[in-house]
Amino acid sequence: MAVKIRLKRFGKKRAPFYRVVVMDSRTKRDGRAIEEIGKYHPTEEPSVIEINSDRAQYWLSVGAQPTEQVTALLKLTGDWATFKGEKGVSTVKFAAGKEDPEAAVKALADAAEKAKADAAAKKEAAKAEADAAKAKEEADAAAAAEAEAADEAPAEGAADDAEAPAAEEK
Repeated sequence: MAVKIRLKRFGKKRAPFYRVVVMDSRTKRDGRAIEEIGKYHPTEEPSVIEINSDRAQYWLSVGAQPTEQVTALLKLTGDWATFKGEKGVSTVKFAAGKEDPEAAVKALADAAEKAKADAAAKKEAAKAEADAAKAKEEADAAAAAEAEAADEAPAEGAADDAEAPAAEEK
């Protein structure tokens, strides 16, 4: 079976949008696809090109042949150069107000790492606070024991002193 990566048309007259799909080469243009791996909206400014790079690389590696238009899209996203073994660099431009998805993923990873570091710092602070409280309790217990021992020692000494004058009188 010859597998192609091609565009499946959606939308209405003069307002097309496409899905990048993997399908048997014998199926109709808008027929059943094996897998949808992206989308392309040429009428928006700038054009929207979203292709799942991992799935595109997989299908290219197992022999799926892209059409000319899909090849052009893969070159824009950098997936074609990656498939050919070169360094793939995306040349897709992003609309004002929209950010690069890779930058968004990187920002999320940085935020997660920062949250993890903050949680570790809080945990460490809580542990230090618990250790300080435990040390204070031990110090208070030791001080109480010393005070109790000190109270008992003068009482015994005072009893000895009281017996001493009585012994002298005899």
